[in-house]
Amino acid sequence: MSHHVAELFKIEKRGFIREGYYADLVLTDLNSEWEVNKRNLLYKCGWSPMEGQVFHSQVTHTFVNGNLIFENGNFNETIKGKRLMFEH
Repeated sequence: MSHHVAELFKIEKRGFIREGYYADLVLTDLNSEWEVNKRNLLYKCGWSPMEGQVFHSQVTHTFVNGNLIFENGNFNETIKGKRLMFEH
């Protein structure tokens, strides 16, 4: 889903798992059922139209630029994203 977007918009060093590219990855547990509710919302607004919805998989880790920024509900807010660069 990401490499065609990177190719279409000519985003430099994104969209592929390759040496020298920025690793933007999400790991999921495909056997982790969970329900969206107010206690597990990660939105700043504090609500979601998905409240009450049951999902059968869950994001466990998120990497941005190769750095682990989310792990099992905990954020590392010391690491920030980088500006996308486009080929001209």
